[in-house]
Amino acid sequence: MRVTSIGHAGFFIETRHGTILTDPWFNPAYFASWFPFPSNEHIDPAAIGSPDYLYISHMHHDHMDPEFLRRHVSKDAVVLLPDYPLDLLERELRAMGFRHFVRTRNYEPVELDGLRIMIAAAVAPTDGPLGDSALMVDDGEVRILDQNDSRPLDLERLASFGPYDLHMLQFSGAIWYPMVYKLPQKMKEALGRKKRINGMDRALRYIELLGARWVVPSAGPPCFLDDDLFGLNDFDRDPANTFPDAAVFLDYMAEHGHGNGLLVIPGSTVEISPASCTLTHPFPEDEVRAIFEDKRLYLEAYKARQQPRIDAIKSSWRRGEVDLVAALREWFEPLLEQADMTCVGVNGRVLLDCGDEGIVLDFQHRKVYRWQGEEWEYRMAFDRALLEECVRQHYEDWVNELFLSCRFEAERKGPYNEYVYNFFKCLSQERLQYAEGWYAEQTQDQQLWECEGYLVQRRCPHLKADLTRFGEVHDGILTCRLHGWQFDLATGRCLTSPDRHLFTQPVEREEVAQGGVQRPAEHKAS
Repeated sequence: MRVTSIGHAGFFIETRHGTILTDPWFNPAYFASWFPFPSNEHIDPAAIGSPDYLYISHMHHDHMDPEFLRRHVSKDAVVLLPDYPLDLLERELRAMGFRHFVRTRNYEPVELDGLRIMIAAAVAPTDGPLGDSALMVDDGEVRILDQNDSRPLDLERLASFGPYDLHMLQFSGAIWYPMVYKLPQKMKEALGRKKRINGMDRALRYIELLGARWVVPSAGPPCFLDDDLFGLNDFDRDPANTFPDAAVFLDYMAEHGHGNGLLVIPGSTVEISPASCTLTHPFPEDEVRAIFEDKRLYLEAYKARQQPRIDAIKSSWRRGEVDLVAALREWFEPLLEQADMTCVGVNGRVLLDCGDEGIVLDFQHRKVYRWQGEEWEYRMAFDRALLEECVRQHYEDWVNELFLSCRFEAERKGPYNEYVYNFFKCLSQERLQYAEGWYAEQTQDQQLWECEGYLVQRRCPHLKADLTRFGEVHDGILTCRLHGWQFDLATGRCLTSPDRHLFTQPVEREEVAQGGVQRPAEHKAS
């Protein structure tokens, strides 16, 4: 098997039974903030553009590059889909022209004309943009694990596909914390040290538990080439920087007794067989070392090549054309009305500070309004143009467009609150209902409501939509209006798919009178 790095988390995998292209990323991501490191400008798209199979681990734009996929990847490729509850990834790829899909089931091996694969999908709201995944490949001689930046929890099932010959995984930071937070410098440095070590230690733990013959550090870090962000790069192995590079992690592995790491750059190939492993670089060894040993010089040259592109993107941002308060009120207030679990989880105000005005998202009263000096629990300061672009494009996932850009300043009162950022991933009814249902399932409450003389589970068995809001009953058939799934109220039988069932039982009036059933009276189905 031959595995060629194409940059960041991307690989071109050549097996005895076909080729697989994974997570190709070539264009600037997150408002021109992130670029692949090292540069993959020298990779020829034609050499990787006609794979037999395409695997996109998740929808973060350093893994799913829409422009590259549209322009350079054959639409005859068979897409290997993770088992995500929402089909957002499939929809995006179909819109680009892809039409052949293999829908896998979580941790279940699939045979593909001699190739054996398995995908481990994570589906909590905190996992990527509502999902992240890892790919395992076995061609009959060699087994590899492309973990990218996923964090699979079921290590026993992950290991069952092995033993692995090659393991590719993330080790570096890929988030805005703590860099964008308004904190004392010493505190920010202490948090950065902790996050740097935690990221490398987590990767090392996976390496030790899975025991692959060879390990390739991948999926990061990106580099930052815009003047406003250039200082985020780890030029000199700063122990407080959250973006250590692959050379740093390989030294960390060696310090802990693991000398089986391979340093790859875009274009490096790993030829691996049951008996051998050969690493070949696209450039002479001294040029490869120089990328990491004199990173500032390397990035300054990279920056100069990309500066016209950065300038063009930034000059396209428009300001003052959107009434942000009115637009966000119209968009967000219907979502806040549905966001029972999220609103309780946030339980406060989030201030979006644009400099010339502030917009309050009030999760206690479920309102959006212009800031008049009220106390807030979270404050995020943005260039107004970026918020206007999010509104114009109606981005349903601001984490995957805005927050990962690191182009903002944040403050908070109290500890990190995952509900705040998860809300910004879920800016549509469908996304929000999934997150709300996931949170509801983590509670111990029996979520029942009264509907047409029956006690019915509140969350749709399909994708967890709140049936007190989306349920509609006609002639004894309950329809979830979010996705159209139907259930027979008397039996709970699903009329849309035989593998789902809705809990229902006739109402016992005495139980209701004694307060045994909790139901939101204002949301009774029609």
